[in-house]
Amino acid sequence: MMLKVHSIQSLGTLDGPGIRFVVFLQGCHLRCKCCHNPDTWDMGAGKEMTTAELAERVARYREYFGRDGGITVSGGEPLLQAEAVAQLFELCHQGGINTCLDTSGSIMNSRVKKLLSVTDRVLLDIKYTNDQEYVENVGCHMKPVLDFLQVLEDMDVPTTLRQVIIPSINDSAQNVHCLREIRDAHRNVDSVELLAFRKLCQTKYQSMNMPFPFAHIPEPTQDIMDKLTALL
Repeated sequence: MMLKVHSIQSLGTLDGPGIRFVVFLQGCHLRCKCCHNPDTWDMGAGKEMTTAELAERVARYREYFGRDGGITVSGGEPLLQAEAVAQLFELCHQGGINTCLDTSGSIMNSRVKKLLSVTDRVLLDIKYTNDQEYVENVGCHMKPVLDFLQVLEDMDVPTTLRQVIIPSINDSAQNVHCLREIRDAHRNVDSVELLAFRKLCQTKYQSMNMPFPFAHIPEPTQDIMDKLTALL
């Protein structure tokens, strides 16, 4: 099967446990105002690669993965290509390679459930902790994401929750408290990562002649990140 690929990072350390071969897929149906990769939105762009070709490339790095590393498929939104990602993960499992999926969790169907059955870990972006902010800043409702998390629990898929901390929007103790409640309500969630909002992506928006919706928002200080992380 074919996958539309945006880019590849052969030795990543920020997208799942251990050393990861990270495949960023092309195409996303959401329009997050903090998005770092607007160049991944267009499903018509990117490079077509076969699942077999990708699995072969991943296998070349097996010696670097150790016990915890492996492949991570991110985006864009990989659930838009769930059937092909499932085939890629099956091929990686045949080679003894751990699989990880980085997703917004906003799509659920039979193809996604098949993908989750061959996924060793999910990095689930809980972008906000209330529906209004989801609708205003993402373009979808929060309920499908929570429903997705429930499916992960039902299937016993180990899950890491991730959230980008954006000053004046979700950098409050109340938000982190809600995130902690979501974590504690799901036995499959074993960690939470708070990620600092960054604005390096502004150059991409400029090159694409697009406004960056959060250009006026400052990056959070390390002190803020430390205090919020401590609340977890």
